[in-house]
Amino acid sequence: MTMTTSTPLAPPTTAVPLAPVVHRRRRRPTPGRIALLVVLSVGLAGTLLPFAWMLLGAFKTKAEIMRRPITWWPEAPTLDNFRAWFFEFDMTRYFVNSVFLAVVSVATTLLFCSMVGWALAKLEFPGKKVLITVVLSTMFVPGIVTLIPQFVLIANLNMVGTYWGLILPGMVGAFGVFLMRQFMLEIPDSLLDAARIDGAGEFRIFARIVMPLCRAPLATLAIFTFMGSWNGFLWPLIVSQRDSLYTLPVALALYTSPTGDKGAEFGLQMAGSVLIIVPVLIVFVAMQKHFVQGIAMTGIK
Repeated sequence: MTMTTSTPLAPPTTAVPLAPVVHRRRRRPTPGRIALLVVLSVGLAGTLLPFAWMLLGAFKTKAEIMRRPITWWPEAPTLDNFRAWFFEFDMTRYFVNSVFLAVVSVATTLLFCSMVGWALAKLEFPGKKVLITVVLSTMFVPGIVTLIPQFVLIANLNMVGTYWGLILPGMVGAFGVFLMRQFMLEIPDSLLDAARIDGAGEFRIFARIVMPLCRAPLATLAIFTFMGSWNGFLWPLIVSQRDSLYTLPVALALYTSPTGDKGAEFGLQMAGSVLIIVPVLIVFVAMQKHFVQGIAMTGIK
């Protein structure tokens, strides 16, 4: 007699119902929305129009720029304006000066502003509230008011006509201190206390915990500082006092103004402006994500 073993039947599989496909209706544009888009488009065109004129004018001759009626597209595009900057003027020296000042200003501002912001946000010491009030009050003082005292101080230190004279006033600013302090106030005290219990000192906590958490405001402050240093004109003009220390904005003003060495060379002005703007656009595009995040997280509107 043979015995047969029967395998248990598998439980019936139940078909998983597919989620219904929801087709969203496209909202018909309302008259108010259309009017808003038209206004925004006109505003955008008005903002981009001078930049387009500058970019196209950099490839024109002076005669074509001055022609009436105006022509937008260059009839005979030329690189003479750019060649003049690189071969007739010491463009490389001016570019190196601007890059050096911008990089040093960004590095020192990030270091000192973050340290002061950390102290004002998380450390307790006598006179802290008074110091916060004094630092934030300086944000309401126009920069032109402190221009003469700063120049007198730099002159007394024998730093006029030196790189130190250009760099020193921009090493730290009240806005950077305020930006870093506002962000560091949101760092949990429990995280810092846990690090102290583990034996970490204040400098180690600052370098290993606080600074990595502050990437967004650091990127925001770096962009603002870079733009301020790169576009700075008045302070480098009065402190440099020699051709070898000129930055790009100073060289652009001195060599292309009506009273400059070349007279009113509009083609040179536009070509120089393009050379000045391009690095700023590159930095902003590269750090745009951190910039927007830093603005949102620090509550600046």
